Amino acid sequence: MTQVAELPLPSTPRSAETRFVTSICFAHFVSHYYLLLLAPLFIFIKDDYGVTYTELGLALTVFNIVSTVGQTPVGFLVDRWNARYMLVAGLLVGAGAFAIAGLVNSFWVFVAMFAVAGLGNTVYHPVDYALLGRHVPIERAGRVFSYHTFAGMLGNAAAPATLIYLYAVMGWRGAFLCAAALGVVAAVVVFLTHEPPEAVKPVPKKKDEPADASPADGWKLLLSAPILANLVFFILLSMSGGGLYNYLVATLGALHGTPATVANTALTGLLAMSAVGVLVGGQLTGFTSRYGLVTVIGLLCIATACVLVGLVDFPALILIMLMSSVGFFNGLTMPSRDMIVRAVTPRGAYGRVFGFVTTGFHLAGIVSPIIFGQMLDRGYPREIFFFMACCALLSIATVAYSSTRKPAS
Repeated sequence: MTQVAELPLPSTPRSAETRFVTSICFAHFVSHYYLLLLAPLFIFIKDDYGVTYTELGLALTVFNIVSTVGQTPVGFLVDRWNARYMLVAGLLVGAGAFAIAGLVNSFWVFVAMFAVAGLGNTVYHPVDYALLGRHVPIERAGRVFSYHTFAGMLGNAAAPATLIYLYAVMGWRGAFLCAAALGVVAAVVVFLTHEPPEAVKPVPKKKDEPADASPADGWKLLLSAPILANLVFFILLSMSGGGLYNYLVATLGALHGTPATVANTALTGLLAMSAVGVLVGGQLTGFTSRYGLVTVIGLLCIATACVLVGLVDFPALILIMLMSSVGFFNGLTMPSRDMIVRAVTPRGAYGRVFGFVTTGFHLAGIVSPIIFGQMLDRGYPREIFFFMACCALLSIATVAYSSTRKPAS
């Protein structure tokens, strides 16, 4: 294998880079919009088809299973084929699936189309990170990763209100068709946006320095210790953060009898400050390369706050402020999290590595409802907060390990 290093190329005009990054962020916005497409319309679709909650939930199950199974293989393809065209294809597959789900009056076609949409969903993380990793210089990568994450959060935030409005105007089928149209628009934007030159080029390296990745590295690379540590990190971080996002209201009510209005306000503060934290964390990567330290500080704050909320029934204002701070520190860790993965990824392997480690999101999404649901059903709401704190603390071990590793090879 030829040994290479990364040397900056002549700088790409910032306007071209900005257009390119904006198109990738727009695609990420759409991907997160699609993730919440069913949730606001769930009750209306359930009543229309006359099915149970469990039966309709099958659509989400097959979506996540296909996404989990397919994302890593897609990551391999991203490193070999034109990643931007794959992103266009993924957007069109998702848009087509949701259009058919809205047009065809069949519940089983509806479920099948969510499986197809899951296939389209497999492209986003490996393609986005591969394109940004290749075309954005290292000194701006952390900030660009934060914009990418923030765009996804905006997609989450925009989905409920717009979908309910569209439902009021044209029903849930019309809302699905409008969502499909949004995906087509994003596909056109990505297709028409010029892909700038790569931000780095290979030059000869010393004999003992890590080599570039080649397609033949395959699973040997993904099963190397630094990459596996990052997969575990993504799973644990998603268990703690995802648990807060999805179960905060129910857990606070079960543990402290917190009124739903107060708990939802705390959740709103958590989500809003997560978005703020992502942008601050992205700017922070421009001032320090100690990404592990930033992440560890954020995780310690999250763990501490979870333990405190599990032990103390705080007044409403303090609870809201505390959960907002948790959201801020959770967001703060995300750009540094992405930079830690980038630091241990050989050039030419961004697609397969990010595709592999971000399956941690889906794995946590499959497992966490079972764990948290059982805890709530069996009367252990306090232990949920302690469990999330433990996940955050265990994440620190993976960060400490990854931060001391050289790029995998």
